[in-house]
Amino acid sequence: MTTETIMPTTASNDVTPAGVPIRIDGVSKIFGEDTDKPFRALKSLSINIEAGEFVSVVGPSGCGKSTLMLMVAGLLERSEGTIVVGNRAVDKPVTDVGIAFQDHLLLEFRTAMENVLLQADIRGLPRDKIGARARELFAQLRLQHAVDKYPRQLSGGMRQRVSLIRTLVHDPSLILMDEPFGALDALTRLQVRMDLEALWMRRRPTVLFITHSVEEAVGLSDRIFVMSPTPGEVVDEIVVELPRPRPIVLGDAPEFARYVDTIYGHFARMGVLHGIEVPRASAEQP
Repeated sequence: MTTETIMPTTASNDVTPAGVPIRIDGVSKIFGEDTDKPFRALKSLSINIEAGEFVSVVGPSGCGKSTLMLMVAGLLERSEGTIVVGNRAVDKPVTDVGIAFQDHLLLEFRTAMENVLLQADIRGLPRDKIGARARELFAQLRLQHAVDKYPRQLSGGMRQRVSLIRTLVHDPSLILMDEPFGALDALTRLQVRMDLEALWMRRRPTVLFITHSVEEAVGLSDRIFVMSPTPGEVVDEIVVELPRPRPIVLGDAPEFARYVDTIYGHFARMGVLHGIEVPRASAEQP
């Protein structure tokens, strides 16, 4: 793979963050607490996310990543601990949020624009204002030609970008994303990843990004939390000190490879990956 030179930029630092801080303190989740076979999905987690940060959580399947995201959104009750978004404790669904899942969840009987305008309909927002913002986002993502098309007329990558527009159109201060690129082919994932970073840099909302892809996490994040197998707990917090915007292909750049090797090293030591050598940088960590 071609090595890319990563050029520094201060673009994202020139924007006042539009996001909100998140405080996760001693949060755990046990399913079936009232049964004789309770299942502990998450051990006690404490994570602080600053306003405007792009934070990823990586870990093996079933480690509780999505469970954590749903609790931050207020869509799933905690067993223990507290979560504060902005200055409000989460005890009901968070409203100033955009959520994206692996499935685009577009309605087949509505055009791309009408799918995006669901945000206005559901939230009681003015359609003209949301429509104007939607047209801006369609243009930024090179989708002007897709505005009046139905999902069946769009490629997978286009559908996922429409879903991204729907997530962002009301300018939420918090964005929660659960494997949003998981169903895309490799090339489309690269493009949508670059598009997401560019959109994030314009306003700097707070982003909590759930992914299995180590390379994707390093390519997007300010910080990465690495989780263990079930019951999930944080085994490392990695600060990614790569300049932005990051190139679409990070390739074999040594700065990038060091972060990737460290995370894969954790997975190798935990038995998630077999038959690979634990990278020296990771092996030396306590």
